[in-house]
Amino acid sequence: MALEDTRAAVAPLDEPAMAAARARQDTLTKPPGSLGRLEAVSIQLAGIAGKCPPPVPRRKAVIVFAGDHGVVAQAVSAFPQEVTPQMVLNFLRGGAAINVLARQLGAEVTVVDAGVAAPLPPAEGLIDGKVALGTADFTLGPAMTREQAVAALELGIRIAEEHFARGVELLACGDMGIGNTTPSAAITSAVTGHAPGVVTGLGTGISSEGRARKVAVIERALEVNRPDPRDGLDLLAKVGGFEIGAIAGAMLAAGAARVPVVVDGFIATAGALVACTLAPNLKGHLVGGHNSVEPGHRAALAWLGLTPLLDLDLRLGEGTGAVLAFPLVEAAARILNEMATFAEAGVSGAEPTA
Repeated sequence: MALEDTRAAVAPLDEPAMAAARARQDTLTKPPGSLGRLEAVSIQLAGIAGKCPPPVPRRKAVIVFAGDHGVVAQAVSAFPQEVTPQMVLNFLRGGAAINVLARQLGAEVTVVDAGVAAPLPPAEGLIDGKVALGTADFTLGPAMTREQAVAALELGIRIAEEHFARGVELLACGDMGIGNTTPSAAITSAVTGHAPGVVTGLGTGISSEGRARKVAVIERALEVNRPDPRDGLDLLAKVGGFEIGAIAGAMLAAGAARVPVVVDGFIATAGALVACTLAPNLKGHLVGGHNSVEPGHRAALAWLGLTPLLDLDLRLGEGTGAVLAFPLVEAAARILNEMATFAEAGVSGAEPTA
């Protein structure tokens, strides 16, 4: 679907299905609430699916979107820009962390060139969706045109819809792009209202002096561009990245298709911020995967109302934290589908207390 149609199709969670899930949780062979946040996730899954019990997500996928950033000219990263295409090739060879974890957890991996600043040869498993050869340096003006922002969002929509058409039932979005914690911090600062110094971390491992320079770069970009935090297109065009836009589009498509999305780290969460400014109902369709050590991630998660399932001091991206959380989401759905009620098991329920 086109962007506007997709935005319009993101509906609120189904309240009757969630009420049925809550009621069923209270009849299962356990003290009420004893499965903690698994119960909350199961209720959310029912609301996303619009039925109780929700389907068990057996087919799982992570889409890794790659793009480059003109702001690397401002020395905001510890790694050179040529690492982006090199890592794309590593993904395609199956040698990256996301490949290892996805293999272990039974998730398929798709790699999408959303805007790598180098030509990539055709390869099996690589989707060429290049919007441009990287974004512009957003300290000098917008990172991209509004038309390019739409193209990035619609790229993510299209790729996600193709996944759903072939039966994917649980989605994560990963990222690759040297310098992309800088636009992510700019987006997070603009949306949450926190100062750049609060939401900016060390990224790929820069020094404290490098972090100070990075904060100044983000402050300059926000001053030069003045993005509208209520307009996801303006936000993306002025201080975003092509892979961030594609992530946002894929999340919008998932909301429209009622497929749950497990949100990864700082960059993917910046994509979620963009997506939720475009379709506020999407917040209910997102499951927090993990808590990154990037300081802006907590601010972004708080704005989205997400409590992550894992806290492992990760800061890699690629979709790694989200994929690690996949089994917990599946477990939550299985509890509602497979666990016996007190009546079914012939087990006595709790007795009333005075």
